[in-house]
Amino acid sequence: MNSGIDPQENARQLSSLVAEAAAGAAAMIFTPEMTGLLDRDRSRAARNISTEADDTVLATAQSEARKAHIWVHLGSLAVKVSDNLDEKWLNRSYLISPDGEIAARYDKIHLFDVDLGPDDSVRESSAYAGGHNAVVAPVSGARLGLSICYDLRFPGLYEALTNAGADILSVPAAFTVPTGIAHWEILLRARAIEAGAYVVAAAQCGGHEDGRATYGHSMVVDPWGEILLDMGEGNGLGFCELDMGKVQEARSRIPAIANRKKFKMPVKMT
Repeated sequence: MNSGIDPQENARQLSSLVAEAAAGAAAMIFTPEMTGLLDRDRSRAARNISTEADDTVLATAQSEARKAHIWVHLGSLAVKVSDNLDEKWLNRSYLISPDGEIAARYDKIHLFDVDLGPDDSVRESSAYAGGHNAVVAPVSGARLGLSICYDLRFPGLYEALTNAGADILSVPAAFTVPTGIAHWEILLRARAIEAGAYVVAAAQCGGHEDGRATYGHSMVVDPWGEILLDMGEGNGLGFCELDMGKVQEARSRIPAIANRKKFKMPVKMT
């Protein structure tokens, strides 16, 4: 997607994409981080961020899932916890079942606080509160481990997800162009290989209304680290079939999960 600053327009995009996915016989659709609103002007964004009960994009996703009888993984939305103006927002991912119900929620744990250059810094924690809980949810005979964007750099989260039985890992994202070029593909492949799991990473792409540019390259990576789908820099919908037997095959060949060990790491000062 190329989400903009108007949730209503983003909801219309989402509605069209869900319908197109269902028409193509998809069982599930994955969308990027900040599907509902991508706006780095936080004063303006504040006027368009709602509580979960009032969120237009979430309501659209639930309605379209019910209408098409399809799973929708809403990569994330910016949501208010309450009407308290001093309370920080959440970057929250939603898994919506084919009956339109919210099957799982995940709040982004690792917030993007970085200095990308002399005049380019991002402080996600200035507006958002971080989550605390890893989440795995059952989906059509598989188990989906949830994460969001910057989480990708923290393999401990994915270890926890696969220890809990995840065999598909979702990484909705809005990666910057420089970090995307340098790290996106290699990190996605690494997480897939370590876990012996599918990685599905729906990404924001292109130049956005708020002036930022995102890398794109939505990807699906199989449990052996092979790229099954790379959507490049364009906006739109891609299809990919997951053979869940590949998970057990990869984990049998390299039993990294079964061989994980707990250990102590004493610190010796010299």
